[in-house]
Amino acid sequence: MLTGCAQKALDTDINDATIRLLTRLGCEVVVAKGMGCCGALTHHMGKVDASHAQAAANINAWMGEARGKGLDAIVINTSGCGTTVKDYGHMFAQDPLAEDAAIVAALAMDVSELLITLEIPETKMNKRVAYHAACSLQHGQQIKTHPKTLLKRAGFEVVEPADAHLCCGSAGTYNLMQPEISAELKRRKVKTLEAKAPEIIAAGNIGCMMQIGSGTGVPVVHTVELLDWATGGPEPRKLSEA
Repeated sequence: MLTGCAQKALDTDINDATIRLLTRLGCEVVVAKGMGCCGALTHHMGKVDASHAQAAANINAWMGEARGKGLDAIVINTSGCGTTVKDYGHMFAQDPLAEDAAIVAALAMDVSELLITLEIPETKMNKRVAYHAACSLQHGQQIKTHPKTLLKRAGFEVVEPADAHLCCGSAGTYNLMQPEISAELKRRKVKTLEAKAPEIIAAGNIGCMMQIGSGTGVPVVHTVELLDWATGGPEPRKLSEA
């Protein structure tokens, strides 16, 4: 599992919920020694050497695991990171690490891609959830249905905002470098989400969660936190606090 640098700093509950959920469903979760930032944020800023150095460290860490006890998947619960890791093969196509990078990219999966293959018990949570589709997930990785299917399977009522294909304004470093446009995108996204009168907002990317959460009083949690709760884990902290 990629633990993510921003996620470890901003919301440690997401990784805890992911590990509990995957373990409960029969997976052995490992965090590879030497793994760190995926390189996405530095790559967004055009700092190619720095981003490639971070990516190379991950490739070596994961291939160490793959050549040791083996890996069935590299699971990523931050879709911005997932889009980047799945691109490692392209990033290193002309590099001595090309073969290993291609293997890592092929093993990389959003957590919803793995969860959809596992047997999640059907429950009835009786909560109305507005699902926000992160651009990096629905456009970058073309994963559009899995999170909604999983939430419905777990018994949540899932609703989507108008213009669900539009960005929330986070977009990696975009909210820092284009704050005025980012703020307008956030305002529009929050308005369309709140129009669905949800009890909870769910998303699969920490950047989106922070962006939307700063503009609404509705609790914003990661999809895996809800799935963990539905299958026997604790109620997400943001819900109990709300």
